[in-house]
Amino acid sequence: MNLTPQLDKYISEHTTPEGDYLYKLFRATHVEILAPQMASGQVQGRFLKFLVKMIKPKRILEIGTFTGYSALCMSEGLDADGKIYTFEVEDELEDFTRKWIDGSEYGSKIVFTIGNALEIVPTLGEKFDMVFIDGNKREYIEYYEMAMKHLNPGGWILADNTLWDGHVIEPERKDAQTNGVRAFNDFVRNDDRVEVVILPLRDGLTIVRVRE
Repeated sequence: MNLTPQLDKYISEHTTPEGDYLYKLFRATHVEILAPQMASGQVQGRFLKFLVKMIKPKRILEIGTFTGYSALCMSEGLDADGKIYTFEVEDELEDFTRKWIDGSEYGSKIVFTIGNALEIVPTLGEKFDMVFIDGNKREYIEYYEMAMKHLNPGGWILADNTLWDGHVIEPERKDAQTNGVRAFNDFVRNDDRVEVVILPLRDGLTIVRVRE
């Protein structure tokens, strides 16, 4: 099946709307921020909320906050005592993102940090039930291995952009980002500690369940 713009529109129209606040954030991201397509958007955002509702994590780690859309979607699904720790390396995004997180009714569930998750997470003393990887594609394996060390038994890892606009199956594409995504996909597929499935949602979403 070819996901045409018309079919994509149909899917969006038949998915629960994201709510006024997230809609305004998504629009503001497209007006004010470079590469706005990096924001998760309505369909993936609703799916992330659903996953949180189903998995019921108490602690979520997100690597790659961007403008906060995905963190806010996941925070909607959290129980009252849940918490998301989200990390963004691009400090020029801080003012925009912090304003939208702090202005949300769910902002109190989110700990937003500017900095390198690979360096900071090991110092937190936290264990996570779910990890969402959406950072530098060249470092996906490093994020994954770090996450594995800080997951509770039976934890879950999500990784975004794992089809990379279809470039993962184009042998002529040899740039570092594409190679990073390919290497990650191969690494996880061959990791006997986990079970894994790639969903063709948006730009590819990998769901990993750690074996208990």
